[in-house]
Amino acid sequence: MWPWIIALIVILLFAIPLLASAIKIVKEYERVIVFRLGKLKGAKGPGPVIVIPFIDSVTKVDLRVVTVDVPKQEILTRDNVSVTVDAVVYYRVIDPIAAVTRVANYHYAVSLLAQTLLRDVVGQSDLDDLLQRRDEINKRLSSLLDEMTLPWGVKIVAVTIKSVELPEEMKRAMAKQAEAERWRRARIIEAEGEKQASMILAEAAKLYEAHPVALRLRELQTLVEVAREKSLIVVTETGGRFVGEIVATERAVREYEKRSGGQGT
Repeated sequence: MWPWIIALIVILLFAIPLLASAIKIVKEYERVIVFRLGKLKGAKGPGPVIVIPFIDSVTKVDLRVVTVDVPKQEILTRDNVSVTVDAVVYYRVIDPIAAVTRVANYHYAVSLLAQTLLRDVVGQSDLDDLLQRRDEINKRLSSLLDEMTLPWGVKIVAVTIKSVELPEEMKRAMAKQAEAERWRRARIIEAEGEKQASMILAEAAKLYEAHPVALRLRELQTLVEVAREKSLIVVTETGGRFVGEIVATERAVREYEKRSGGQGT
């Protein structure tokens, strides 16, 4: 009896690891590519998948969206400006068999291809387009990358340029340009204000010309506002006329006396 028990224990010791290696649990977002003696058997999953130990080899493929951080690339734009650009690529595997059989390492291949296309597309764009039309460049990158990776069973979801770093000289030049633009707008607004004010003053002058009493009332209102300052002396137009007449009369009298005195001597 003991030999049978020992034999059963030995069988169990070998059978349990074999069963564990023969049963693969594939998650919902995964697929298993099975090769039997080097020959493709297909993609299996999700759920439990039974393989033959030592005969079948399996490769798991993740079907979720994967993020690739493209390293910073120093690129010369079409208008000869050196910029540093980095981007993010989002992709997912839509054909697990093609992703395993047509490319050795699809993740590494997508990363290198994204770096190359980023340099090409940015190098063919002007700096203004890179700063103002980034969405169009993102769509162009996504379209080109998707066209080249689709035979690998990889679908590009999106490509996004994270940042664009400019040289310090270019930053200072752009700051001066922005400042000059603000000054130009301020002067235009000031000139427009003066134009509108002159038009209103012209209309007011015509109104005062047609109604002299209104002009007199406005003059009195202005005098009342000025007279609030007690330290000021206000000389009105009428008072100024009288003072001028008195001064002129006195000067004429003095000149007459001088001439009369000269004739008498």
